[in-house]
Amino acid sequence: MDRGGYSDTSYVGSMDTAIYLIVVILALFGIVMVFSSSYIATGRSALYNYNSYYFLNRQAINAGVGFFAMNFMANFNYRFLRKFTIPLYLASIALLVVTFTFGVATRGETRWLPIPLPILGTYQFQPSEFGKIGLILILALLISGRRNILQGWRGTLFCAAVTGVMALFVGIGNLSTAIIIVIIGIGMVFLASPYVMRFFIAGAAGAGGLVGYLYYMAYYAPENAAGAWRGGRFLSWLNPWENTQGYSYQIVNSLYAVASGGLFGLGIGQSRQKTLLPEAQNDYIFAIICEEFGLVGAGFVLLLFGILIWRGVYIARHAPDIYGSMIASGIVIMLMSQVVINIAVVTNTIPPTGIPLPFISYGGTSLLVCMASVGVLLNISKYARG
Repeated sequence: MDRGGYSDTSYVGSMDTAIYLIVVILALFGIVMVFSSSYIATGRSALYNYNSYYFLNRQAINAGVGFFAMNFMANFNYRFLRKFTIPLYLASIALLVVTFTFGVATRGETRWLPIPLPILGTYQFQPSEFGKIGLILILALLISGRRNILQGWRGTLFCAAVTGVMALFVGIGNLSTAIIIVIIGIGMVFLASPYVMRFFIAGAAGAGGLVGYLYYMAYYAPENAAGAWRGGRFLSWLNPWENTQGYSYQIVNSLYAVASGGLFGLGIGQSRQKTLLPEAQNDYIFAIICEEFGLVGAGFVLLLFGILIWRGVYIARHAPDIYGSMIASGIVIMLMSQVVINIAVVTNTIPPTGIPLPFISYGGTSLLVCMASVGVLLNISKYARG
């Protein structure tokens, strides 16, 4: 087996059916939960024309597009992605620049480009999601292209710069996704580097910087929408019960939802907190899962994610070349970090960040990117040996 940048393409097996089935189950379950968590709020709101099926219809379409993307990428030889890596990376940055200029701002953060579509109306496109894929592909290309690129500081710093540039452009309008970008970059370089000590040094520096940033946001946040919002969310995490009708409102209702589910939950559609939890179909949908399905149901969802990550790690370890291995590793890191951060936010383990739960939270661009990424992972699994 060639562990270099290229390998023999004669061996082609079947794709990993466990991953495929798990993603299908999670996406279908996501459609159900998006409807369950939103139908009361949308049915009462003139903003959605009193349409209880508003988010259900859109999520079903999003999932349909995602299924198409996953199946297409599962049958697209991942080695050909080399040709599109640099254009995709540069295009992602260009789209982010366009977003800063023409995008839609919410709470001081500009994340979306409005795109008018027939029937669906205005579709909110989120370019930062494609930045994750652009980074994964370019790091995989760099690491596989030169075996010794991470032997010296120069190659390591170059990979860090590639990550930093993407994180910078993403972070201007979307801090939460920039965090995922940094995690992906550090994770991929760590897996490929023979020098672990460098990461202890970088980790210590990063931890110190993070503590300093959080302290700054808590007590010296800039007097603008983004600064006030981030600072308020951090303070609400430190003491969520101090301002339950302000910045802590979402956190407190999330904790109530998680706690009220008990062992087996209240039953599908029976959540009480979804009428109080703002945008329950988005980042806090796991709280509604806990309330309606209880510890057992939430645990089963986590089990599915755990199997998905385990199979992804297996594919990364048995990929036929370093390029495929690094792509698979990057995708696994991306999905795993989003799951961990989302659940940590819902349970108030970390400050609110705005990271969706993969395949389940409402969202078009996020769902499309996650499912297309799994398609690439499935294609790599066809060539995996072991």
